[in-house]
Formats: sequence, structure tokens, C-alpha cells
Amino acid sequence: MKPLSFASFAAIAGALTFAAASPIAADDHTDAPELAEVLAAETRADDRARDQYRNPAETLAFFQVEPTMTVAEYGPGGGWYTRVLAPWIMPQGKYIAFNGDSDARTYSNRAQEARAKGWTETFKSGMAEASGMSADDITAFELDEMPEELAGTVDRVLIFRSMHGLANGNTADDVLDAARMMLKDDGMVGVVQHRAPADASFDDYSPAPGYMKTEQVVAIFEANGFELAGSSEVNANPNDPANWEGGVWTLPPVLRYGDDNREQYLAIGESDRMTLLFKKAD
Repeated sequence: MKPLSFASFAAIAGALTFAAASPIAADDHTDAPELAEVLAAETRADDRARDQYRNPAETLAFFQVEPTMTVAEYGPGGGWYTRVLAPWIMPQGKYIAFNGDSDARTYSNRAQEARAKGWTETFKSGMAEASGMSADDITAFELDEMPEELAGTVDRVLIFRSMHGLANGNTADDVLDAARMMLKDDGMVGVVQHRAPADASFDDYSPAPGYMKTEQVVAIFEANGFELAGSSEVNANPNDPANWEGGVWTLPPVLRYGDDNREQYLAIGESDRMTLLFKKAD
């Protein structure tokens, strides 16, 4: 996952300014915004074009997320969902960001390694500047540095479009182990993932070009002590055949082939996606 850029933090800052005129405190509900207000904020002008594919209000409703909850987002990446969650959750609940263990990765150059290993500090300082909070009051950590006091305190863990990376990197077990430790007994994990056709051969998706079969994702969760609590078609896209030679990155927002067949890919839109909710197995 790429760290949030300073431009992303600037957008978060605008959203948080919209949500609360003063530094945010967890027990200050005076200026707590409705989700619809956050989604309609002018600071989301660029992000809003993707709402038709990512359906944030419907997705978070299916995941049964409430603004008073403690919500942990895995691998915020470019920050699209962070810019929804942080201004909505932070005034009343608690927003947490967590990422993989940077020491367990390999890097193509020193600059990439430095960015990865500086993610926690960069995220905290950027969110502090955006929200008016102290960086010490913002919770962000790598898997191997999870604060012990978080155990059993989290209502929802959210994993957006990251399961293929976890599966390919053999780190899904580590992330789901951390999720189980963080979650309350009745806590749940919400997953949105690029979806391969149900009748596709596993040979076509291993290593996966960004897509995974639903049964593959469910099997990973079951192996880690979870069971499927529900599924939704809210993020389905029947126009996506999910068989691109260039993988999911063929489609927007990446458009890996530039202007080649650009209008075709734009007409299809973002990928077909499964939306799954998991609970701890009995």
C-alpha cells in the first residue's frame, strides 16, 4: 500500500474542517456530521466521481458502521475511504489506521523502503495537521506494533480492495490474526474486493491480477476463525468481465494502458466487487 500523500491529507483537512470548526475530541458531539454531509462536502469534489462505483453510504450501512464506533481501516493507501471515515468517525468514535509490517517486505530501492518504514509517522503527522489533534492522540501502527490496549476494543475492521495483495504476499493470516485480536466479541470485518467470475479457473487468478473468487476470500477468513455473516451486491458491476490481461488495473481509476481503449474502459467503470461481512466463528 502506498502511503497517503500530502495532497490526500489536505483533502482530509478540508473535510475535517467542514465537520468541526475546532480540534476534534472523541467526547465532543456538538459538530458531529451526518455521513451524507461528509459525502456532500466540497472537499470531496474529486472523490465524488467514484461514489457511483464505491457506494460509500450503502457499503458502510451494510457493514453496520455507526459514527460512535471504533473503526480500524487496513492499508489506507491513497486515502479515498479515509477521507470518508475520518471526518465521520472522529468526532464521536475512534478511527484507527493500520498497515503491514514494513520489515517483512522487500524493496526495489531505498526510497521505497524509506517511504514504507516512515508510514506510521507520516500518517500520524498528516492526520494531526488535518484534524487539529496531537499526533500522539492518533492511532496508526504496523501489525507488529499493535498497542496491547486495543485488544478487544474495535467494533469494525474494514479492508477495502486489499485482499489480493494480502493473498499474493502471504500476509492475509497476519492481518486477520491482528483483526481478531482487536475486535470485540461481536465485532465484524467488512471486505470489499475485486471479484473474479465464480466459474473462473484458479489458474487464471493465481497469482491474481487483482481479482479473487468469492470462495477464495471466504476460505481465507474461515481458516482464520471467521465465518461469513452476509454478502451484498452493492458494489457489483456486471459490465466488468474481470478477465483483463492487465488485471483490474486496466479499468479506472488506474487505466494502466493510458489512452489505448480508454473510452471503452471508462464506459465499463471500476471493477466488479464482492462486498462481504464476517464475524468471529463460534
